[in-house]
This record gives sequence, C-alpha cells and structure tokens, in this order.
Amino acid sequence: MDIFEYKGRNKRGEIMHGTIESPTTQAVASWMLDAGISPIHIELHKDKKGSQPAWLLALQVGGPINIRERLLFTRQMCTMIKSGVPMMQALEGIQKSSVNPVLVDLLRDVRASLDKGVELSGALARHPKYFDDYYVSMVRVGEGTGQLEEVFKRLHEQLQFEKIIKQKIKGAMRYPMFVMIAISIAIAIMALFVIPVFAKVYAKFHATLPFLTLALLVISDFAVHYWWAVVILIGCAIYAFKLFINQPKGRYAWDKLKLRFPVVGGILKKATLARFCRSFATASKSGIPLVQAFTLVSRVVDNAFFEERILLMRDGVERGESMLRVAQSAGIFTPIELQMISVGEETGDIDGMLNQVADMYQEEVEYEVGRLSETIEPLLLAFMGVLILLMMLGIFVPMWDLGTVAFQKAH
Repeated sequence: MDIFEYKGRNKRGEIMHGTIESPTTQAVASWMLDAGISPIHIELHKDKKGSQPAWLLALQVGGPINIRERLLFTRQMCTMIKSGVPMMQALEGIQKSSVNPVLVDLLRDVRASLDKGVELSGALARHPKYFDDYYVSMVRVGEGTGQLEEVFKRLHEQLQFEKIIKQKIKGAMRYPMFVMIAISIAIAIMALFVIPVFAKVYAKFHATLPFLTLALLVISDFAVHYWWAVVILIGCAIYAFKLFINQPKGRYAWDKLKLRFPVVGGILKKATLARFCRSFATASKSGIPLVQAFTLVSRVVDNAFFEERILLMRDGVERGESMLRVAQSAGIFTPIELQMISVGEETGDIDGMLNQVADMYQEEVEYEVGRLSETIEPLLLAFMGVLILLMMLGIFVPMWDLGTVAFQKAH
C-alpha cells in the first residue's frame, strides 16, 4: 500500500487534509465520501527525506532499529497473536504506535508483502539487517507448526537474554577502557608540557643524562614538534586494525585473542557460551532440526572462533556422532558442562540442560562483572605505578645528580 495526501471539505464547509494509507486514489476518494468529505485534491505522498543528503538524515529523529525496538516488536506480536488479532491488523497497530520512521517504513513493507500473499517469515527475510536468519527461521517454524505465539514468546526471551549479555559485556569493557584512556591522557600531558620544562633545565647545565632520561626527552621532543604525525599514526593504526578485523582471518584471530585477555577474556567466553546455549536450546525446542540449529546459532554468537567450533559440532552431528561427543571435540566446554550435556542427552532433555548451562553462565557473568573493578584495579594500579616510576626516575634522577654536584662544589 502507498501513502496518499488528501484535501477536501466536510459538510460544514471546513477544509480537511491529512495522509492515509491506501492501495489506490479511487479507494481514498471512496473513503472520503463515506466519511462525508468532498474530495478536492488527492496525490501520492512524496518522501521529503528521500532527497536529503545522508549526513542530514543521520541528524534527524529516528535511526536504525536497535535491540530494544526489536524486543518491543516481538513482545507486541506475541500479545497481538495471543489476543487473536489478525496479522495485518496487528502489524498496522504496531506501525501506528512506533515513533521510529525506519521501523514504520519496515512494517509498511512487511504489510505490503503480506498483502501480496507472502508469508510473515518471507516478509521479514526481506530485511536481513534487522531480522537475521535465526529470527526468520524461528518465525517460519512457528508458521509451519501453528505456534507463532509460542515462537514470538521464545524469541522475546532470547532477545531479552541477548540484551542483558551485551550490557554485561559492555560493562566489563567500560572500566578498563576508561582507566587506559585516563592513563594515556596523563602520559600525553607529561610528554607535552612537563618533560620539556625539565629538558630546558638540563640543557643549561650541560649535564650527562642517563639513558632513561634521554629516551623520555627524545619521546617528548618528538611529541611536541611532530604531534600531528602522532595523531596520523594513531589514526592509521586504528584504520589498519579495523581493516584487519573486517577480514575473515583477521576477525578470527582477534575473536580468539579476546578470549585470552586477563580477567575480561573469561567474562567474554562465558557470555558467548551463554548465548550459544540459550540460542541453541530455544531453536531446538521450537522444532528446528539439530543441523540447521547449529548453522543458525553459529551466526548468533558474534565470535568467529566460536562460530568455527559450533560448525565443527554441526559436522559431527551430521556424521551421526552424539551431542556429548561433538561437545567434547569442540574444546569450548568445561567438564561440568559436558556432564550436564551428557545427563541431558541420556534423559532426552538436552534443551533443558543447555538452558541451565546458560543460566549458570549468565549468573557467573553478572557476578564477575560486578566485581570486575575489584579484580582489575590492582593490575591497572600496578601498571600505572610502573609508568609513573619510570617517568619520575627519568626526570628526577638527573635533578638529584645536579643537586649533589652543586652541593659538593659549594663545600
């Protein structure tokens, strides 16, 4: 359906104007006459944003559909379907209540696809940027089994879990990043403003300086006179790093390296395992075949190293190996998780056991993030202390030597 702008007069002679969604101008005219409005002008609505540059659009209200909006959309779909509201009417209601123009346009396109006879999963698949293969496949299973309400309920739980895990990961990275930025700023101030003052003092006395002091002076002099080169170098390093991790091999190496970081790496690993277990349990419980579930979940974990491990598990299942066997060969589970998977396989409740593993990991992630400052603070303080010690030794040892020489000459 398209959006039309209309203008007309009501029975009292008042001008009425607005916009309405309709398949044709004739349908708009018919609606106006039924509403007691005499049509004056009807035309297809022109998207004023379409002619604006991208940078201006980015500054306007509304933006990409984030996880909160997908979470709200999924919850609303579950409620609407549970209440027996027809699909087109449900999507129209969500569209009207949305304040994000991107989501409004998306839902309008979904409704247009449904109007042409396309299933909901097919309509959502037209927007892979917002609805990934996992989401679309779950909806497709719900359509095939007649359990769309249950599928949207599980998708809501999954998205809620994803949101919590992402927040915990951001929380885990925020503190050390903040401290490292503060340390970098302090070092820059020392190099640009403090060390040059001492350099002038040493130059007056023509003193013989130790290696550490000479190194600090060289670094400071370079930073003062070639700060623009330092900025360019940092910018190039960041660009090269992004270019590197955008390549498959680079992303795999970086994702694998992240898991080995002190303290933070353990949190990232547990969070990723929690996402895998929860996603796989949800997909399997909804009726998605195991092999397909492994493929879909490998794209959800957002880690190239784990993606490779999960695909290896899928290949093992395809060969007829047991879930426990492929989990052991993957090398990403501890003996406790392997024992729980073994019990789940024997009792036929592998989904329930994986959900328990996900709950366990989520609790551990929340606990470790909560005490992250206590764990990492001593390491950061030690690192900062070593830097300060080196700088103080480089600056004040020559001052001490000059003071000693001056004292000896005076006596």
